[in-house]
Amino acid sequence: MPNVPAPKSFKAEEADNLEDIEKQFAVKAILFNTDTGALSWPKAVEHMSIYWGILEKMRGSRLRLTKMDNDIYEHLKRDFPGFNPAETIDEDKMKDKFGKEKWREFMMAYEKKVGDYNFGTLLRSNPKFEYGEKETIFVPRMQFYAIEIARNRAGLNDWIYEREHPDEDIKSPQGTASS
Repeated sequence: MPNVPAPKSFKAEEADNLEDIEKQFAVKAILFNTDTGALSWPKAVEHMSIYWGILEKMRGSRLRLTKMDNDIYEHLKRDFPGFNPAETIDEDKMKDKFGKEKWREFMMAYEKKVGDYNFGTLLRSNPKFEYGEKETIFVPRMQFYAIEIARNRAGLNDWIYEREHPDEDIKSPQGTASS
């Protein structure tokens, strides 16, 4: 397939989200290694696995994802005052014209501050579930950071650590970055 540039009049922030095309991009990004032409586990899946492994070793409520967690969290609360990290994310609402515009504005504040701020990342649609086919959505990294920082601050990911360490006293200092 030839590499054809987008027309000069094309504006990504105004483009419609065509769900079938978006899913195809997500599958290709997740499964296809363009260097070898073979199926692989690229960065998005690797990132998902690493993050899950960290949550198994440390309570999310004690985890810092970036040097800017406090700023990102405050910005999320300011720009999305009704956001509830315990609720299931409505992907359609997040990616409709209004949601897409609002999230794009939020993310652009980090364009020069957070590496790979717009890199495709896998996010659980609900913090009560593990990653799975129906519970996972493909989002830019800044959406992942904002949502997971809010979930961690609310203690919504602590169940992952506690499941891996059932004999540990919940109030013990274990599961901290220094343990």
